Amino acid sequence: MVRKIKWTLRALNDLQEIYSFIARDSIQYARIQVENIQSAVSKLTYFPQMGRVVPELSNLLYREILVGNYRVIYNFTEEQNQILIMFVGHGRQLLKETLR
Repeated sequence: MVRKIKWTLRALNDLQEIYSFIARDSIQYARIQVENIQSAVSKLTYFPQMGRVVPELSNLLYREILVGNYRVIYNFTEEQNQILIMFVGHGRQLLKETLR
């Protein structure tokens, strides 16, 4: 079991932007989407390598889980027994441009 899941400031801001965007139409659906993302991330505690390798990145240290239309990019370090959530964004976003 993973000892800790940390969110980067970037990933927390991404989550807030997703909420704000969806909330323009429905606060209820915005809350549900954010809760779904958080729930999926919490499952990483038990299955840290369940995500697939990020196709656009050549570094095998980065993995992603898909939650609806959203991608959660994370890094799992076995030595530190920690997951770092790095990015949350819509699946249609071009990742390399987004991570600059």
